[in-house]
Amino acid sequence: MIRYLSNNILFSSSNKIIMNNNNKGIFKFAGIQMMVGSDKKKNIENAQKLIDEASRNNANLVSLPECFNCPYSTSVFNEYSDGCKGETIKALSESAKKNKIWLIGGSIPEKDDDSGKIYNTSFIFNPDGLVVGKHRKIHLFDIDIKDKIRFKESETLSPGHSLTIVDIGYCKIGVGICYDIRFPELAMLYQQEGCKMIVYPGAFNMTTGPAHWELLQRSRAVDNQLYIATVSPCRNPDSSYTAWGHSTVVSPWGEVLTTTDHQESIIYSDIDLSKIDEIRSSIPVLQQKRSDIYQILNKSK
Repeated sequence: MIRYLSNNILFSSSNKIIMNNNNKGIFKFAGIQMMVGSDKKKNIENAQKLIDEASRNNANLVSLPECFNCPYSTSVFNEYSDGCKGETIKALSESAKKNKIWLIGGSIPEKDDDSGKIYNTSFIFNPDGLVVGKHRKIHLFDIDIKDKIRFKESETLSPGHSLTIVDIGYCKIGVGICYDIRFPELAMLYQQEGCKMIVYPGAFNMTTGPAHWELLQRSRAVDNQLYIATVSPCRNPDSSYTAWGHSTVVSPWGEVLTTTDHQESIIYSDIDLSKIDEIRSSIPVLQQKRSDIYQILNKSK
């Protein structure tokens, strides 16, 4: 059975793209840079409101920021954590289904129903509201910069152990969370697995943000000749952890296509997949890699 979705795109029941009457190979991404406070219910309601707004502006793929339903603090992750059947997942499922969009649910503290361990997890939903992917943050943010910032996710969280790839019909999307962007091997693996875009919900701080946020995005994009999107919470002056903001989309050429400041906003960008083919044929670094000398292997399979 074939059903109609927004923007003149037709999908089959398997959610594979069949045809696009307008701009085949182009879809619209929206990154929601939202305010995150201490009231979990209000955070979820705000996320739903902003998802609705992004959908009204014809976004096909929408992403929330890291830890969008709770303050970014190891001391509260257990208190705010949800299981797979929790209120946060239910709300995001309803929003994806209502708006007929692909939704990357930023991240939340997820308590595993079996082990009781807590993960920093991004749930991905299809236009039917079904969970089609779940990325548990692989690299935990444990840093100690003298006289500036100390943060140890491992005090509360456990790491994930696998890549997360979702086929949204237009292309395959890889998902990472914040600190995952610092590890180029992960992005290389996503490229090897056929991803044309990587989305990183993240919350860089006022020390690492100005120094490395954009630099890392442009590096991962140019290294792998694909699109990179990052989605941060906005800056909350009442929070113990101050986010840098500046959610961004970078092209395969390393250009910043869209960005913002530190306030609550939604960024939008058209993702033109033909640009990837154009750049990869012009500078064929992916074909010229010396696999006889070096290789990146996916050991999570």
